[in-house]
Amino acid sequence: MKTFISSLLGGLVALILFLVLVPIVIGLGIGIMAATSGGGNKAPTDAIVLEIDLRDDFADQPASSGPAVLFQTTSFIDILGKLDAAIDDDRVKGVYIRASEMGIGSSRAEELREAFLKLRAADKFIVAHSQGMMGAGPSTLRAISAADEIYLQPGSDIMVNGISLETLFFKDLFDNLSVKAEIEQFYEYKNSPNVYKETDYTEPHREAMTALASDMWRISLEDIAADRGFGSVSDLKNLLESGPLSPDEAVAGNIFDGLKWPEDAAEDVLEQAGESAEFLPIAQYHPALAKPTAPLIAVIGGEGAIITGTGDQGLFSDESVMASDPIAEAILKAGRDKNVEALVFRVDSPGGSPTASDQIWRAIERVQDEEGKPVVVSMGSVAASGGYYVSAGADAILANRTTITGSIGVYGGKLAIADGLRRIGINPSAITVGGEFASAFNTETFTEAQRAELWESLKRTYDRFLEIVSEGRGLDTARVHEIAKGRVWSGEAAKQIGLVNETGGYIDAIAKAKELAGIEADTKVRVKLYPTPENPFQAFSELFGASAESAEAAATLNQVLGDERFQTLLKESLALQKGGTQMSTPEIREN
Repeated sequence: MKTFISSLLGGLVALILFLVLVPIVIGLGIGIMAATSGGGNKAPTDAIVLEIDLRDDFADQPASSGPAVLFQTTSFIDILGKLDAAIDDDRVKGVYIRASEMGIGSSRAEELREAFLKLRAADKFIVAHSQGMMGAGPSTLRAISAADEIYLQPGSDIMVNGISLETLFFKDLFDNLSVKAEIEQFYEYKNSPNVYKETDYTEPHREAMTALASDMWRISLEDIAADRGFGSVSDLKNLLESGPLSPDEAVAGNIFDGLKWPEDAAEDVLEQAGESAEFLPIAQYHPALAKPTAPLIAVIGGEGAIITGTGDQGLFSDESVMASDPIAEAILKAGRDKNVEALVFRVDSPGGSPTASDQIWRAIERVQDEEGKPVVVSMGSVAASGGYYVSAGADAILANRTTITGSIGVYGGKLAIADGLRRIGINPSAITVGGEFASAFNTETFTEAQRAELWESLKRTYDRFLEIVSEGRGLDTARVHEIAKGRVWSGEAAKQIGLVNETGGYIDAIAKAKELAGIEADTKVRVKLYPTPENPFQAFSELFGASAESAEAAATLNQVLGDERFQTLLKESLALQKGGTQMSTPEIREN
């Protein structure tokens, strides 16, 4: 009876979705066809001011499959590509930026800043407007500091006073619940397990995080000081670290050029752009395409936790994952395409499964060996642990100076919850055949023999990681171990120690791919995304198949586990409970 009711409710949900969403999708399709056939509203052609609203959320890369294809907004690399194209577009007179009040991440701020500097060098003006900054690190200011003019809304305070990397430690909670974190890690800098095993930072953990935060703060200050014309970095540092600034103090200190309301700033921007100028949201900007005969560069997108399999996330998930099957297939498909001359692999991932990482790494190696095509990695905000593993064999690795990378290490184990269950009247008991390790991942603590077997398995994974990095980066294995041990590095530091070839962003990686493929620097190339994004109508079909229980569970989990820190804890705990070895770096939140 329950199954019947579930099926009935599931069908009802599907019917409602169908009746509501089909007209929307059909309308979208008609709108797309009208736009491509010349119908609909005509976009401005003579004088364009591109609008970018940094208060919006952007995925690093466009979704390639599933329901997300229907609802996704412009991705971050789309924005970077369009800003680069605007350099040579005479229609584009400038860019108007609505600044974020909260942090957008240091690495993203760095790539946007570079894009704006290039536009200014091409005589395009950049104007930014802020409605205040809420103390979420320097990325809010750094993203717009390269603008010709920056305005602040009257009455809006500015808080750009340093970087705080916050970690939640759960050992005391686990002790209270009689839960023990049975986790082995390689080595002392592999900090992900510390949230379960410690009550505060260990010395290596504190050392690595302090160095990372210091790099990010220093680099950000250097960029902002250069953009805003400060005599010295220390002058800017002292001003920002003095605490929240009033609007008048922010203008007097040369952080902003003046006070304006958003509407007034927008009107002034259009006047500056010239007669008949119009705003055009960056999502609606479609620059001229390269000729069909232009050289082709493949861009493979890899965003999110690295997992084995297909990566099907279900109806209600909006989380990006780097699933090994489709990513490896995309790399091989791009490499075997006779029209593709080089590959750019955009990695934005904290890592995950060693098995999945190995599969992706091998696909890159096959393209290099069998097809003879260069592969360039562009690291986004984070490419650490498994995210570094999949990058290590590339012909060139480019990271932003404030990319979080490295974390060459591994950990594995479980949360032993048996004693906690006994406290509430549940008594675990197991019958095991097939050797002592057969019961290793039950609810009890490890035996000494089980722990020794786990340690040996993790050591093999760590040693293979070292070999992959040693071969890919041309470093002695002993040297790799010295800079590995699970430690994270900024992109700038990673370049200094040989883990990264160059500092630069996505556009720089495209240029590097051209160079390695023997394509002239000034040649305009075509860019093709892999995996190829699904047709929205294909993605629409994936909306049907969710039960009523799925909808209810998703809604409940959303409310209870809405905090991103608890979401990270849940994901990591589930991975451990599956008995899987993990190569991932802890979530690092910029505050």
